[in-house]
Amino acid sequence: MGTWDDGPFDNDTAADWCGELHDADPSARAAMVRAALTTAALNTGYLDHVNAVSAIAAAAITASQMPGGDPITSSYAPDFMLAGESLDLDDDLPQLAVEALDRVLSDDSEWRSDWAEAGVSEFPQINKLRAVLSGPPELPGQIALF
Repeated sequence: MGTWDDGPFDNDTAADWCGELHDADPSARAAMVRAALTTAALNTGYLDHVNAVSAIAAAAITASQMPGGDPITSSYAPDFMLAGESLDLDDDLPQLAVEALDRVLSDDSEWRSDWAEAGVSEFPQINKLRAVLSGPPELPGQIALF
């Protein structure tokens, strides 16, 4: 497996997953994002590298569709997103993406173990995605509008 940086698309597995997402029928893409997030979020055993990096890429795609999310600019991301297309994602996906990222960062994750072996213990890219996906913090006394 090749990893060249710490971005959500900066490894062979994520780039391959993004290629599959691009090649998929447009009507199936949102389900593919959901599947990648669900696979990681609901994993109760050892989370393997493939599922972890696919979830990170899916979380980055989800975050890019949200207010405050960074646009997709990596040449390893799905080409349709680089061309300015978007995905119609369900409202529950940001929370699912947070759960998937939390699982990726857990002690029982091959992705986390790989980075730990390389001496990395801080994950600013993941933390930034998680912050966007969680939405702005509620302020004391703030009234939720429904």
